Amino acid sequence: MTDSQERLTQWLRDAHAMEEQAETMLSGQIRRLENYPELRDRMTLHLEETRQQAKRLEQCLDRMGEGSSTLKDAGGKIVAMGQNISGLFAGDEVMKGSLASYTFEHMEIASYKMLIAAAGEVGDAETQSACKANLREEEAMAEWLESKLGTVTSEFLRREERDSDAAKR
Repeated sequence: MTDSQERLTQWLRDAHAMEEQAETMLSGQIRRLENYPELRDRMTLHLEETRQQAKRLEQCLDRMGEGSSTLKDAGGKIVAMGQNISGLFAGDEVMKGSLASYTFEHMEIASYKMLIAAAGEVGDAETQSACKANLREEEAMAEWLESKLGTVTSEFLRREERDSDAAKR
């Protein structure tokens, strides 16, 4: 295996751990989003996309004769659980969650662009194709979140004026 192929494998493992982290983070947010049904529904859809993205990455690693990193996957899940727990104590949980989700989507976008370029360098068209599919879904989610940030912020502030508990989630 060349250095470039080894690096691609490492980055695929990192991306798989990233998707495992995203799954845990989204699951926690969805469970607590009570008063923002449009946001909850879109996150639920993206949770399913995230699971498919992880499967695509697993297939790439399997094809290479490699596996995902259990340690990295577990680490990502632990970080996401910590983030979910910290959100419980925030008076503006929906806003903190929106900010975290938007930021995370852009990290995923950058990761997939990097993987697409690396797969191209080593001539791995199947990995390139899988990462392009994941990239399209991440870009769509980031665009959706961006389009809703103003609305969610306004809705949060109006609810907070009436009832801070309803605004929070």
